[in-house]
Amino acid sequence: MKVLMINPPYSSSKYRFIGLVAPPLGIAYIAAVLESDGFEVKIIDAPAVEMDYESIQNEVALYSPDVVAITSVTPTLPSALKVASMSREACPGALIVLGGYHPTFTYQELLKNDFIDLVVRGEGEYTMLELVQTLKNDGDLRNVKGIATRDFTTTARPVIEDLDTLPYPARHLLPMDDYQIMNMKLPIGTLISGRGCPYQCSFCASSAMHGQKLRLRSAGGVVDEMEHLVNDHHSEMLAFMDDTFCLNKKRINQICDEIKERNFDNYWGCTARVDTISEDLLRKMKEAGCITLFLGVESADQQNLNQVNKNITISKIKKTFELTRKLGVRTIASVVLGMPGDTRKSIENTIRFVKKLEPNYAIFSLATPYPGTDFYLQSNDDRLLKTTDWSKFNLLTPVMETVDCSLEELRKLQKKAFKEFYARPMYLIRQSWMDGPIIFKTALAILKDI
Repeated sequence: MKVLMINPPYSSSKYRFIGLVAPPLGIAYIAAVLESDGFEVKIIDAPAVEMDYESIQNEVALYSPDVVAITSVTPTLPSALKVASMSREACPGALIVLGGYHPTFTYQELLKNDFIDLVVRGEGEYTMLELVQTLKNDGDLRNVKGIATRDFTTTARPVIEDLDTLPYPARHLLPMDDYQIMNMKLPIGTLISGRGCPYQCSFCASSAMHGQKLRLRSAGGVVDEMEHLVNDHHSEMLAFMDDTFCLNKKRINQICDEIKERNFDNYWGCTARVDTISEDLLRKMKEAGCITLFLGVESADQQNLNQVNKNITISKIKKTFELTRKLGVRTIASVVLGMPGDTRKSIENTIRFVKKLEPNYAIFSLATPYPGTDFYLQSNDDRLLKTTDWSKFNLLTPVMETVDCSLEELRKLQKKAFKEFYARPMYLIRQSWMDGPIIFKTALAILKDI
């Protein structure tokens, strides 16, 4: 049995601004589980190597796999469908499988395409393993939990409770030299220390995909993988891709202690909620090598924050950014413009607010309801969505209007946000001599696209 896993091409995402092209850990984890059971696996990461559709089709035909498994988030769905269709042409006998966030929540719609045989729903490691084992043994797919076909849908597979039982992602199958940040090819290592989220932000599908229970890897296992990334893959910068890294302070303290005990001195960054950061914790994280925090600001309007169940306050946002400046930890502020309660006035207030926070970088996304979220259900019920083109659900293209802002007005306000934040002379002066020109050049490229 040969399995080909594909991360399809994509044109834009919220990470375009910070120039991030990161390893697709989801399919790399699945590949590692399959390899550990003796199956032959190949990964095509099209965004990293800038592979076009024709090249992908040729690669599928050349490899002649038994299974083609394609991962997809919402904005990459049209691309994933095109890859699936071309894979069917290139290898008619292969089983064509889709998985990932978007297919998990829209599998009935996707299975209307006759070139898709099956959808994996939820966490895919052991579902794919059981699927491939069943195919190899000519077994009954109806016994495989967590899948859907045109003929049947099986019961959901429970989430993986002990994440320490998973092997490291199969990074040896990935083009590790082609990943980049700030549009520079830099050996960047990404890893996940936990899954699930107890919070219920209405715009996030994480808890729907991974459950509301936070499942954490052991501190020792996390630092083992950090050392693996540095020693085996020569990673210079490490990034935790958890939905939120700092929820369990005891575990973070354990990781920091483990890092210092091993004299591990590489820099790393992570995501965090502003209400999980204290001075003692951040000081310890910095001493252990943390230099960057990705923080969800979302809005300067408390009513908007309450409406999306963010459960943070404007006061706490201010205090957290004051703390990061005090301790010299770099920040990336994630901001959402165009929420249903937003007006032109509230959006402009948010832009001013973010500038006053003085983050090192800011990403101004447009409100985008994704399948699997309460935000999507509400937007559908209220008929707020103005397009069904999934490729536009990329956080950089307006897909819904607000009370007094049309799609075009939202586009202009997003441009204004990027321009006003990054074109400030004092902002560029505050950045390092190297970062300043790179940031300015990247911001100009983003402004041309939106």
